[in-house]
Amino acid sequence: MDYNFLQPILIIFGVSGLIIYLLGKIKIPSVVGFLIAGAIIGPYGMAFIKEPQDVEVIAEIGVMLLMFTIGIEFSIPRLMSLKKEVFLFGSLQVITTIIVITLISLLAFNISLNISIFYGFIVALSSTAIVMKLLFDRGELNSPHGKVCLGILLFQDLCVVPLMLFTQMLSGQNGNYYNFFIVIFKALLILSVVFIFSRAAVPYILHEIVKTRSRELFIIIIIFICLGTAFFTYKLGLSLALGAFLAGIVISESEYSAQAVSDILPFKETFSGIFFISVGMLLNINYIKQHIVEETIIVGNIFILKSLIIVLIVYVFIHSIKLSLKSALALSQIGEFSFILAFTGKSIGLLDETAYQSFISASVITMFVTPLIIRYSPYVVDYLMQKNFFKNLEKIKRIKETDIIVKKSNHVIIIGFGLNGRNLARILKEINIPYVILELNPDTVRKMKKKGEPIYYGDGTSPEILHKLGIHRAKMLVIAISDPLATRKIVQIAKTENPKIHIIVRTRFVTEIDELRKLGANEVIPEEFETSLEIFSRVLHHFGIPRNKIVQMLEQIRVEGYEILRIPEISETRTGLECVIFEGLEMDSFEIEKNSWLIGKSIKSIDIRSKAGVTVIAVQRGEKTFLNPPSDFSLKEGDIIVYVGNKKQLINALNFFQGN
Repeated sequence: MDYNFLQPILIIFGVSGLIIYLLGKIKIPSVVGFLIAGAIIGPYGMAFIKEPQDVEVIAEIGVMLLMFTIGIEFSIPRLMSLKKEVFLFGSLQVITTIIVITLISLLAFNISLNISIFYGFIVALSSTAIVMKLLFDRGELNSPHGKVCLGILLFQDLCVVPLMLFTQMLSGQNGNYYNFFIVIFKALLILSVVFIFSRAAVPYILHEIVKTRSRELFIIIIIFICLGTAFFTYKLGLSLALGAFLAGIVISESEYSAQAVSDILPFKETFSGIFFISVGMLLNINYIKQHIVEETIIVGNIFILKSLIIVLIVYVFIHSIKLSLKSALALSQIGEFSFILAFTGKSIGLLDETAYQSFISASVITMFVTPLIIRYSPYVVDYLMQKNFFKNLEKIKRIKETDIIVKKSNHVIIIGFGLNGRNLARILKEINIPYVILELNPDTVRKMKKKGEPIYYGDGTSPEILHKLGIHRAKMLVIAISDPLATRKIVQIAKTENPKIHIIVRTRFVTEIDELRKLGANEVIPEEFETSLEIFSRVLHHFGIPRNKIVQMLEQIRVEGYEILRIPEISETRTGLECVIFEGLEMDSFEIEKNSWLIGKSIKSIDIRSKAGVTVIAVQRGEKTFLNPPSDFSLKEGDIIVYVGNKKQLINALNFFQGN
């Protein structure tokens, strides 16, 4: 048997592992390491792998798994909420870029109309794989600029096949308007099928698979759904990556999405790394050396033109120059699907060999630079925002918006009006605590203003905006946004302006706690940490550990590792220990500790029935259980009181036993 197919795989993993390790020492993103590894081992480098086609299949699987895991992060309702970003921003970006590139090619370089339009096609697309991975890794996929990038990239992916058909029309080969509209119809049909299938079939199928308790079967079915949906869309004329993304959305509609991500993640990281390596193999270093000036000009023009177009489109509709700049810098490169268009254009005569090599080299260079651009874009944007031109653009929006006038004192400032911000505002309103909200989405601001919410449009990283919100008079600041860099800056500014303000931050990862604490945050609530503690509390409750003991254990964990975290209430939603006797009736327990006020008291004297509404049904003392103890039963240290009531009564009883 011939095992030569293992050679390129061994070379890929060996070289890329070494390079990523070395670059990691200087904190260079792994994507850059993969691209550099591809350039080194590829046919234009040291030629360890002479035929990039040897890894193209593996690379294609990498793109599919990458898009699949990104799709799992979304749900259909959430995707529908991005319709403005997808259909408005996406269509304007693609159409405007094609028009601008076509006019420049026609007027400045006297290139024929058909070829000029084709240049517009290949420049209009950005790299979904690179941008989505970088934003996902940085926790910015849910940030305002992350949503804009996702929307535009999704529309670009939808455009790949129509652009392919138009390319054939431009060359006069095998293309007509009938085929174009057939593909559009297929795309709409696929989206409809995915929506129906995700609602009806997938939850049932996965539920039946999980009942078998076979992890291997679960992984097989998940991969089958991913690759099967991708292959289905490919056969209908759309891209594999788009199909994989849709498969992820299908899985996201079930309660098993988290497990699917956990099982697929190792495959995704491996295969997507090979994709980036295959892109690096396309870099012709010798060609770049010979045409360094021309390539520099091309790359520079691509970045500038695409950035300007995206800034203009996003600013017109969102009116945030900062958000526009972040989105533009993230999408300023050439995409992987442009390679497919370029290869097609070369094969049908729209590109000659020189133009093809020039485009491929420039495209790969833009991909090389993108991780660094995204990494340092916040600092670039902050620098640009100090310039008068960009300051004036921000002022234009402030004139249009209602002026921020906040005269409240001892109020809460909420930054971000997502799910966490909405829930907090609702509770504060119910208990009459004054608050104001700052949100960067103008649509949300207009909608919630009509409902009477004290919400204002603005960027929390602006000291001027925080001043207008009354940061000096505020008692508390709650930051609930999905932008780590912006969060850190807001904390720093707020603590400088008002050292006494209490700052609570919601963050995604535990690793961000220390830095936020150093900057001045009083409490940091990391999502992954709180999720683990919730699981921990439920496991202990299932094994019959008394409620107050669980609270103490959670407190001890926080004190030892995360002293800045508050002690949250145990969720009212419990499973395990509680025994539902009748509808609404549940059971709980409490252990009497040393120095408790309950020691020596009788059940009658504590009057728990009238004070909290619960009924004591048993007392556990060591190995002995006293069922339905008499009213004169005297309580001792170490006794475990078992009582029943509804959820509200159980919470009242816990507070009563603790002396609250």
